[in-house]
Amino acid sequence: MESSIDSVTLGKSGALAQPASGAAARLLRSAALANTGIVLAASALIAVCAHLSIPLYFTPVPVTLQPFAVLLLALLLRPRLALGVMLAYLAEGAAGLPVFTPYGLGGIAQLLGPTGGYLLSYPVVALLVSALWHRGARSFSRGLAIAAAGSLLTLTLGALWLGVLTHLAPVTLLNHAVLPFLPADALKVIAAAAIAWKASRLRAHRQPR
Repeated sequence: MESSIDSVTLGKSGALAQPASGAAARLLRSAALANTGIVLAASALIAVCAHLSIPLYFTPVPVTLQPFAVLLLALLLRPRLALGVMLAYLAEGAAGLPVFTPYGLGGIAQLLGPTGGYLLSYPVVALLVSALWHRGARSFSRGLAIAAAGSLLTLTLGALWLGVLTHLAPVTLLNHAVLPFLPADALKVIAAAAIAWKASRLRAHRQPR
């Protein structure tokens, strides 16, 4: 008699466990699909911003909206997802998709070319900016400081890479790879911080109290 009761109990618990595990699996699949969609859409945004660029006659580095997209996505997305977006973007470019600025060789050659340091800095910058932003108060001034630090890191790594390839003197390198981009990058930093700050406020208002 006891064995039959135990078997009925186990049967009921097993029946309850199966729907629970099935629901968990569906949630995981939904989350994975949502993250994949975000990665594809975000990498497409960076690609569009990359094509909104202006070449400069005195340097191989064009003025582009890429840094704005990188900073904005880093502020809006969680660190792991932001990193995934940047890695996906670089992988798309390395595979030959037209996602980099049109003023380059494209593919692996562009990653290893004069502007490669800027491109390769994006995963590092996105991870750092996202982690800092999501660990503290999300004020406009703090977002501005974090985005500015990310922008300077991109310029620094890009200039160092260009210096290794061209062996330019430090002053020449500064004039070709950093200083010409500071005014436009300041506007990108302000815009990215403002949008992220506004988005965080909207999320806060929507949360139940």
